[in-house]
Amino acid sequence: MKKNGLTLVLFLLLGLLAASIVSGLLTPVDAAAFFLRSTSINWHPAADLNFLKYDFLIEIKLNIVSLIGLAAAVWLYRKL
Repeated sequence: MKKNGLTLVLFLLLGLLAASIVSGLLTPVDAAAFFLRSTSINWHPAADLNFLKYDFLIEIKLNIVSLIGLAAAVWLYRKL
């Protein structure tokens, strides 16, 4: 597999997806509550140009597990 920007983005998205699955599995565990406390980052561009109107929302919820997933994705990308 070639190392390029698209591959890095794919690895990052897969790392976030894996972290999201792990977070969902750890939700019932009381001892893991610290790792699952999250913060949100929102980006909401919108425009109304009379002939074109768009409204777009990107929301990223980060917690410690998702940061570990991102770090693992970058590590795997570098090992590629």
